[in-house]
Amino acid sequence: MNLVNKILEEVKKIVDPILIQERVELVDIEFKREKKGWVLRFFIDKEGGVNIDDCVNFSHEVSHLLDIEDFIPLPYTLEVSSPGLNRPLKKEKDFLSALGKKIKVKTISPIKGRRNFKGILKDFNDKSLFIEIDNEIFTIPFSSVTKANLLYEF
Repeated sequence: MNLVNKILEEVKKIVDPILIQERVELVDIEFKREKKGWVLRFFIDKEGGVNIDDCVNFSHEVSHLLDIEDFIPLPYTLEVSSPGLNRPLKKEKDFLSALGKKIKVKTISPIKGRRNFKGILKDFNDKSLFIEIDNEIFTIPFSSVTKANLLYEF
C-alpha cells in the first residue's frame, strides 16, 4: 500500500465519529498533489443537501482531529465541499440513484476500444455497470472502473 492510500485509510477511520456527530455522509475523499501542493479533499452530503455551515463545521472538526493525530507527513490544504452536480458514484446507493441518468465512467483498460464512456446507466449488479451509448449497451466490470460520476449537462 502506498503512502497516499495509507493516509486515506487512516483519515477514514478517524472521521467516522465526526460524520455521525455532524449527521453527514462521506461521499468521497481525495489526497492528491495539485499545482498548489497536497490537498486533502472531502466531499460530504446529507438528506436535503449540505450547506456552507455543514462544510465549515465538518472542516473545523476534522482539522482539529488531524492536528491532534498528526500522522500526515506532508504539508497539505484541507478542503470540504458538497459533491456537486457531477457527484462521484462510489456506493451501491449512488448507482441506484443514478439509474436512468447520464453518467461518465473511466476505465483502467480499454473496453471495445475505449476507456471513457458517457451514457445512460441502464442497470448494474455486483460485478458490472450497463451503460447505453448511441443505442448500444456497454458492459463495464466494476474491477475496471477508475472513476464514475453523474454527468450533468446544461
